[in-house]
Amino acid sequence: MLKKLNILIASSVLGLILSSPVIAERQVDDFQSWGNITATGSFSSINPKLKWWLEGQGRFGNDSSRFSQGIIRPGVGYALNEKTTVWLGYAWIPTSFPFAGQSPFNEHRIWQQLLWANTYSFGTITSRTRMEQRFFDIQGSTDVAHRFRQMFKLSVPLPAVSPNTSFVILDEIFVNLNDIDTGARAGYNQNRIFAGLAYRFNKVAVGEIGYLNQHFNRPDNLRPDQMQHILAVNLFLNY
Repeated sequence: MLKKLNILIASSVLGLILSSPVIAERQVDDFQSWGNITATGSFSSINPKLKWWLEGQGRFGNDSSRFSQGIIRPGVGYALNEKTTVWLGYAWIPTSFPFAGQSPFNEHRIWQQLLWANTYSFGTITSRTRMEQRFFDIQGSTDVAHRFRQMFKLSVPLPAVSPNTSFVILDEIFVNLNDIDTGARAGYNQNRIFAGLAYRFNKVAVGEIGYLNQHFNRPDNLRPDQMQHILAVNLFLNY
């Protein structure tokens, strides 16, 4: 088991390196700090299969010196079975530098997702498939941006460290499905890869901390590509 774990960790580190594309002449690197709290639960008094989702994020960029983006993301879901749920929700995303250009803006999203998770002898695998319809309050913007996201996550228990500790790695790719009038183009949008540790505090709360690498593709040539090196701290609450 220890040998397999060492191979997994080595592969994860290699993946972090390979996830960073060859440094182009036009690319901006930044150190950021992201915090996330996601709470989920069921409307048990109505129907235990009917679920709720409430998420809040704060992202600090420009070497973690300023608030750069926030997310408030509520949603409702339905459990198809013990492993699979479908979701529908809304998100409000105030955005400023370095994610925005010269002027801050607000983004509004409608989102749908399919969430699947299963536990095996070696750990837990989670798959999240999400569709987003994105609306921007940028002057002159009238288009709706459609985006596809696919995330895979692996959590491996580390009993030698602690019965409540796990090693976590995930990768999520974002693909724009259409061109819009603000300059974004259909195709690869960004990729995120995370490696870190998770700790279960109790039956409700799990915390994660680790390194998140985010690569932003800017195909319009108006702005350089962005590479974020992120200290990510997450708290997941399941009621």
